[in-house]
Amino acid sequence: MSKLPNSSLNIFTIMSKMASDYQAINLSQGFPNFPIDERMVEIVNRLSKTDIHQYAPMAGLPLLLEKVGQLTLDNYQRKVNPATEILITAGATEAIFAAIQAFVLPQDEVIILDPSYDCYETPILLSNAKPIRISLKDDYSPDFEAIECHMTNKTRMIILNNPHNPSGKIWTEHDFIQLEKIIENYPDILILSDEVYEFITFENKHISVNTRQKLKDRSLIVSSFGKTLHLTGWKIGYLIAPEHLLKEVKKVHQYLVFSVNSLAQASINEYLSIFDVSEVASLYRQKRDFFQNLVKETPFELLPCQGTYFQTVSYQSISHENDIDFTKRLVTEVGVASIPLSVFYAHKTDLKRIRFCFAKDDGTLVKASERLLKVKNI
Repeated sequence: MSKLPNSSLNIFTIMSKMASDYQAINLSQGFPNFPIDERMVEIVNRLSKTDIHQYAPMAGLPLLLEKVGQLTLDNYQRKVNPATEILITAGATEAIFAAIQAFVLPQDEVIILDPSYDCYETPILLSNAKPIRISLKDDYSPDFEAIECHMTNKTRMIILNNPHNPSGKIWTEHDFIQLEKIIENYPDILILSDEVYEFITFENKHISVNTRQKLKDRSLIVSSFGKTLHLTGWKIGYLIAPEHLLKEVKKVHQYLVFSVNSLAQASINEYLSIFDVSEVASLYRQKRDFFQNLVKETPFELLPCQGTYFQTVSYQSISHENDIDFTKRLVTEVGVASIPLSVFYAHKTDLKRIRFCFAKDDGTLVKASERLLKVKNI
């Protein structure tokens, strides 16, 4: 008997395989295809020859924990204790899984805002708890009336994703004020804030839960070195939470992975001494603008992208077919792989929108746009 009877290959695996099978340009999965910083390559090569290959401490290398504490202070003016309030994790996905497993009990309810990334629901189901999927508005802003209507004494956690994947939407000050207001009467509800794209924002500045006085003491905040440093294959993330919450997450973490790759941690620690994370936004702003200018020549309608390295588009004027069929046809007939947004919804809501990843070199983006020009003829 399966504990996850409705789980199957996710859309990212399916579309990447199709891209390979049909020699399509893969703008579906969210990973950069350009080289990492040569300085990081030098650091890894050098440290790999040192005595750094045994287990790291369970919570993370102390020097890296200090760096994360300084990063948090510099960017959010929040002082955290590196020894008790930061956990290095095997990617953001492990942080999310461990946080949910640590606090969500059978029969609890967890609010997820759709469209949502696919790693949120599974740990809830494995806890014998109930995911409460609430759709964002059509512009991807939170529907606080709907959220409040679904909050009960069973609600254990609300999961936020800001900047938002797949839409690139960023929460505003007003959004946070609304959230703070509606949870005042629910002191036991925790916030799990997925902020893996926190340093990839453009015109509007990212507002982190780290800066919210009314939220931070009841929040678990997830970040990703993989996204920030273009090292997705390293699977290194971190989680920030008050000590009384983090000690419960550590109980799960130590039996899930115990500790995280020691060479990767040491390399990131040294790299953060020479790398300014503010450079990340500049890099991806250039790529977003470059890709948007290319897509403007195609039949697709661009939707706003305030952050992340994803561009959502509407194909409503091109085809009436559902978004899964449309994305598959884009692969087989045009040679570009994307992600249909309906897969991010509990009820497979189809708004005739798809997502492209623009974390690619310029040549790849140009070739993809040239192929997308053919869409009008399919």
